[in-house]
Amino acid sequence: QVQLVESGGGLVQAGGSLKLSCAASGSIFGINSMGWYRQALGKQREFVADITTGGTTNYADSVKGRFTISGDNGKNTIYLQMNSLKPEDTAVYYCNVKGRRMITSYSNWGQGTQVTVSS
Repeated sequence: QVQLVESGGGLVQAGGSLKLSCAASGSIFGINSMGWYRQALGKQREFVADITTGGTTNYADSVKGRFTISGDNGKNTIYLQMNSLKPEDTAVYYCNVKGRRMITSYSNWGQGTQVTVSS
C-alpha cells in the first residue's frame, strides 16, 4: 500500500498562487504516475494534472498555462504550482498514485487538502 500525504493548501485571493506537495511512502514499487484531482462542493471529482515516472505531464484544459506539475523521484514527491488562481479553482485537492505490482494495478488517494480562492 502506498500512503500519500498532501500539504500546501490554504486561502488565497484571486490572481494569487499556491504550491501543493504530495509525498509518497510505503510500498512505492511499480509506480507509473502521480497526479492531482480536485472536488468542488457538490461536484464530482475531476482530473487536474499528472506526471509519469518518465516525466510526461498532462493537464486539464481548465488549468493549462496556469498550473505546473513537477516531481522529485528521489523524494517520491510531486508538486503542483498553481498561479493566477480563480474562484472556480476552489476545491479539495487530492493526490493520486497509479501503479502496478506483478499483474495487479493499484490507485491510491491522499486525504485531500483544501484550496480556497476568494474573489
